[in-house]
Amino acid sequence: MTSHQTTQTMKPATAAKKLGVYLEATPTEFQEGVVSRAELAALQADPPQWLQDLRRNGPHPRPVVAAKLGVSISGLARGGVTDALTTEQIDALKQDNPEWLQKERATQAEVRKETVRIKERNAERAARPQEPGA
Repeated sequence: MTSHQTTQTMKPATAAKKLGVYLEATPTEFQEGVVSRAELAALQADPPQWLQDLRRNGPHPRPVVAAKLGVSISGLARGGVTDALTTEQIDALKQDNPEWLQKERATQAEVRKETVRIKERNAERAARPQEPGA
């Protein structure tokens, strides 16, 4: 009995997400095709010019925009940012530093502090010896 290994493929939207790029900004052949795991690995290892340009200049998908601004995706929505932004637009937002961005950055900082506090508390609990019969 021979085993046939099938090539695993993914939809362009999944590949774009894994590459951290906005699908609608990718070349048509990328959007209309399927991407194998080997092709994805090749794109990650040696990105073609179009991928380098997209990563550098955008437009960037919301998770990338949120990370570059230091806010959550929900924070972007609360700030009215629902579309992909270019690097230039992100830099302009940082420069303008609107009130919603300041507020969302502060919220994100509090969330990070709380996450660290909970992680430390859980580590302390795990390090304590358990009571017999508990």
